[in-house]
Amino acid sequence: MRKLSLALLILVPLGAVIFFALPNLLDRFMNSVAGAPPYRASDSAEQLHETLFVADLHDDALLWQRDLLERHAYGHSDLPRLLEGRVGLQVFSTVTKTPRGLNYQSNPGDSDNITLLAMAQRWPRETWDSLLARALYQAGKLERAAAASEGRLVLVRNRGELQAFLAAWQRDPQRVAALLATEGLQPIEGKLENIDRLYDAGFRIAGLTHFFDNEVGGSAHGLDKGGLTALGRQVIARLEEKRMLVDLAHASKPLIDDVLAMATRPVLVSHTGVAGTCPGPRNLSDEHLERIAASGGVIGIGYWEAAVCETSVGAIVRAIRYAADRVGVEHVALGSDFNGTVHTPFDSTGLAQITEGLQRAGFADAEIAAIMGGNVRRLLLASLPQQ
Repeated sequence: MRKLSLALLILVPLGAVIFFALPNLLDRFMNSVAGAPPYRASDSAEQLHETLFVADLHDDALLWQRDLLERHAYGHSDLPRLLEGRVGLQVFSTVTKTPRGLNYQSNPGDSDNITLLAMAQRWPRETWDSLLARALYQAGKLERAAAASEGRLVLVRNRGELQAFLAAWQRDPQRVAALLATEGLQPIEGKLENIDRLYDAGFRIAGLTHFFDNEVGGSAHGLDKGGLTALGRQVIARLEEKRMLVDLAHASKPLIDDVLAMATRPVLVSHTGVAGTCPGPRNLSDEHLERIAASGGVIGIGYWEAAVCETSVGAIVRAIRYAADRVGVEHVALGSDFNGTVHTPFDSTGLAQITEGLQRAGFADAEIAAIMGGNVRRLLLASLPQQ
């Protein structure tokens, strides 16, 4: 009995140490880069990059127990590295649920990896069993980081705030605008009124689905992969009424079709690939590229292998070139999926390498400026609520 008690005294604290250390280990292992910084680009690319307003449509940094204001030697981004990469606007997404056995083909929605992650990262008790609470908690993390940043990280909720930020950025680009998005609308927990809760917390972009079908509609990775539900149709109407942008990343093909059939405002795809360079369950067909562009929307090209079929700058640029040739430069943007458990060619300090790749692909300087951030800026200025 004494030996058993002694073993328990050793094993229980050891288990706790491992449990609470696991999120950091996962972060380091799953948010990786192909090569260590510094990331070099040509002199002409570096010079052009220093003139650009760079915007990225998708970053999952809020999921992890990292201080956004401190520089880290792992993961893909934080405020110091965003500033070094010349990022002027970053969309931060909130991840609230992912199924066990996560894959690109087919996932049920009856399991969840984020519960244990929330516990291990010591999130508030209410986040353990409420997806809405998880989204609101991550929104609060971003708000607190912005408040402590001495004006270097600015949370933007409306057109007026974005215009004020852009004026300040022109005088001093050592600042980043932050916009909140949700990765899937499972946080509304089947209740239309929770759209208002998300809006009041600062969310302005709404991804409809993530890796499983939910009450709003089908995922490209779900079991049924269906279109909009009856609730989903109400949700689209409410999002448009509140001038929240609809994000079709991870959406099933029928869901994309249903949304485009009823949308009266531009829609976006925050992080994706294109089937023309990389076939895959969630990569956009030519038809969907054309219809999304026809809505006035933009398509954020991702950096990871399943999006572009290779972990390289060349593969990213090939997807950008394909989309631009198909629907026009004005509808193409960056959608890194940084910190979304992906392996990328670089972290956010390496974005000048994309600028160089676009130069080599024959894009003019004005076209590069549009792709790297100008198109997102235009879309947000036209689409966000006025106040």
